[in-house]
Amino acid sequence: MEPILKGRNLVKRYGKVTALDHCDFDLYPGEILAVIGDNGAGKSSLIKAVSGAVIPDEGEIFLEGKKIRFASPIEAREAGIETVYQTLAMSPALSIADNMFMGRELRKPGFRGKWLRQLDRSAMEKFAREKLSELGLMTIQNINQAVETLSGGQRQGVAVARAAAFGSKVIILDEPTAALGVKESRKVLELIQDVRARGVPIILISHNMPHVFEVADRIHVHRLGKRLCVINPRNHSMSDAVGYMTGAKVPDQEMEMA
Repeated sequence: MEPILKGRNLVKRYGKVTALDHCDFDLYPGEILAVIGDNGAGKSSLIKAVSGAVIPDEGEIFLEGKKIRFASPIEAREAGIETVYQTLAMSPALSIADNMFMGRELRKPGFRGKWLRQLDRSAMEKFAREKLSELGLMTIQNINQAVETLSGGQRQGVAVARAAAFGSKVIILDEPTAALGVKESRKVLELIQDVRARGVPIILISHNMPHVFEVADRIHVHRLGKRLCVINPRNHSMSDAVGYMTGAKVPDQEMEMA
């Protein structure tokens, strides 16, 4: 099976610091791939490279077998790669529906939309309500309530729903449970599995090993700017993963690298 998203020999330097050192990357259709690594290992640079936030100095990225070169995250988004950052990138004072459609608002049909640039609020609200319902998030009663009135878990839910609604090919989640309590984390993990069940592959960046081992199909271990190995969470323990990540353990030569 061909990866849906693939990186080969990716290099990114910041002055004398090499953040990515001939790094490879593979995401297969319909899987949850966790990316783990110590602070400074180059995880963020890797994710920024595949989501269009930084342009690699060397190497190639392929989406569905086609070579791509994104100049910005907007281009990546248009190609079907959605990223939910740790900061969520939401406007707290705006409504749930407005946040779902930020930067891609629907206009009314005909003259009013084209020339008067009027927004089609009812269509946006209907779509937002449908997407939240699909993912079991309709504990949120009012689609017009401000995002600042939501709990941390609900905000994360809206951000994931937004990505699922528009990320037709790949969703990248950066530390989605980092600031959440136990109950809210559980909801978000269920949401991630719901999105995967709908056939959308997910890249999950996380420091939370129990969460990684619970939902990931494969774990990409990133160390010193490159992919050290890829492990199957069913065949390895959490202490194995931490050992590879920190350099305390060395992966076997015959270990799966793809």
